[in-house]
Amino acid sequence: MPTTDHEAPRQSAPTPAAKASPFRNALRSNAPAATLLIRVMVGGVFLSEGIQKFLYADDRGAGRFEKIGIPSPEILGPFVGSMEIVCGALLLLGLATRFAAIPLIAIMLTALYTTKLPILIGEEFGGFSLRPLSRYGLLSMLHEARTDLSMLLGSLFLLITGSGPFSLDAKLTRS
Repeated sequence: MPTTDHEAPRQSAPTPAAKASPFRNALRSNAPAATLLIRVMVGGVFLSEGIQKFLYADDRGAGRFEKIGIPSPEILGPFVGSMEIVCGALLLLGLATRFAAIPLIAIMLTALYTTKLPILIGEEFGGFSLRPLSRYGLLSMLHEARTDLSMLLGSLFLLITGSGPFSLDAKLTRS
């Protein structure tokens, strides 16, 4: 039956994707299967680094945070280590991938700011110490930041694309 100028157009039933919760939509991904390689790289590195923050706290956890000049290192060292373990494991499983990538991005931005920015400018910055190196500046900073930048870009990739087809996210969102 045609509508007149006085009648509101009829609404069609929402599609299954439109009915899904925002959380479920965030789990969906059209990323290629090769995304698994990025998840394994990023998740494996963060899981390993998080474990090492507990096993070698003086060198990689609270002790290192204190040397860098990060406040409350006895709290932030274990907190960051825990986040790296949990979020790294989530990436490996492909579970809540986009959500897991967010804290990892924050961790990498903090690492670049607190440890690599002083190398770039060649002096302590904002209370964060400068470790001794043979040279400072852009090339030295880029060399020292190569892993940090790789983890940051890999985490950003996973935030944008999601986990891909070989993941628990994909299994949970199959209709």
